[in-house]
Amino acid sequence: MSQEVIFDHEEIKRILPHRYPFLLIDKIIEYKKEESVVAIKNVTANEEFFQGHFPKKAVMPGVLVMEAMAQASAILARMDDDVDEESIIYFVGVNNFKWRKMVIPGDTLRIEVKFLKRRRGMWVVYAEATVDGNLVACGELSAMVSNVE
Repeated sequence: MSQEVIFDHEEIKRILPHRYPFLLIDKIIEYKKEESVVAIKNVTANEEFFQGHFPKKAVMPGVLVMEAMAQASAILARMDDDVDEESIIYFVGVNNFKWRKMVIPGDTLRIEVKFLKRRRGMWVVYAEATVDGNLVACGELSAMVSNVE
């Protein structure tokens, strides 16, 4: 089943400052301004972190699943009209975050982010990551928009 691509990898690199090996979003397949975003991360066996996590049983580190969720959240914030394109969006907190299942090579990580609130440059979202419809991680993420001087 083919998915419509809203932002491809090159467009994501124009939106986010992250680069390989730390850019963890491959494409955006859904986007609703100031409401939600759905991102895809194709997890492949040649990811650098699998060399050491773990050599006998490859598992995507949970903090990198969370980072992919934070990057999807940053795309949602970055596309807001009130966020200057030169600003940096820093991941600053989590609340009620849970990991439910492991992510392994060959998985397609689907990340759904929903806007909750914004106040004085602070964004709060609820994010879920799934593989094949099964929940692997979820929770609230917070980010701060900072102007570059």
